[in-house]
Amino acid sequence: MGGDDDDDDVPQLSSHTLAALQEFYIDQRQREGTKISQGFKQYSIGSIEEDWQLSQFWYDDETALCLANEAVLAAGRGGRIACVSAPSIYQKLKEQDGKDFSVYILEYDKRFSVYGEEFIFYDYNNPLNLPGNLIPHSFDIVLADPPYLSEECLRKTAETVRYLTKGKILLCTGAVMEEQAAKHLGVKMCNFTPKHTRNLANEFRCYVNYDSGLDRDSSCSECS
Repeated sequence: MGGDDDDDDVPQLSSHTLAALQEFYIDQRQREGTKISQGFKQYSIGSIEEDWQLSQFWYDDETALCLANEAVLAAGRGGRIACVSAPSIYQKLKEQDGKDFSVYILEYDKRFSVYGEEFIFYDYNNPLNLPGNLIPHSFDIVLADPPYLSEECLRKTAETVRYLTKGKILLCTGAVMEEQAAKHLGVKMCNFTPKHTRNLANEFRCYVNYDSGLDRDSSCSECS
């Protein structure tokens, strides 16, 4: 067969598809360039990209920093912090090398196993299926962000939170879950409003069961 016939057999991409592909590859190169130019660290928010299929939505940098600092203050010197389904806050905590605290991440997404022994596989459907080294009531504060805005998800996550915490709880979830949050964890809505890197349809809020700086200001000024 001639060369022209061979060319006819090759599927041709539309100009729209080609443009979309080109935009995708440019965006990928820019992301990689940013990581290199900024000395990108494995713990930085964005080093593992959010997976919408797992209902993952990362907090923006300011919110993550505010919540991380709040957890450190609440845990106290030498405190233990557990992040339940809250990887972007865990990553912000890990950026603070040298601070006097320890932190674990309980997460369904096994990509976070790169963080070694601090990673604990967690499925909210089995809220107490936890390793033996997680002693009950051994964390000074538990910070939780249930992946779904449902009573079932919050109720089961709450079992884990109550098992782990010595008392202090910082919950991040939708404003529509206020009544359920009070019922299952005894927490109250704070004035501080968390923000995500992408605009979400549902309004998110923070809830605590202790005297917190998040309850005194809707901005992040006290946490900076």
